[in-house]
Amino acid sequence: MDNRTRLKALFDDILLLNDGEFRFDLRREEVDTWDSLAVVAIATGVEETFGYHMSEEEAVGIRSVPNLIGLLEARGISFAE
Repeated sequence: MDNRTRLKALFDDILLLNDGEFRFDLRREEVDTWDSLAVVAIATGVEETFGYHMSEEEAVGIRSVPNLIGLLEARGISFAE
């Protein structure tokens, strides 16, 4: 499974998204379930899925899927298609 697929699965599971709701340009304000508990779950999921431990500041600062991808790519985790 590639990193894009793994990231989609992570967001689908945590945010309880239905088929077709996830987009790679998804923003926090577009999803009611992307609350403070989801932020913690996303940070934990990123560590479990990609092996990167996000700081509290990084986790709280994630406002969109592109923002998270940028953070992870800066740490050497590729999301190229």
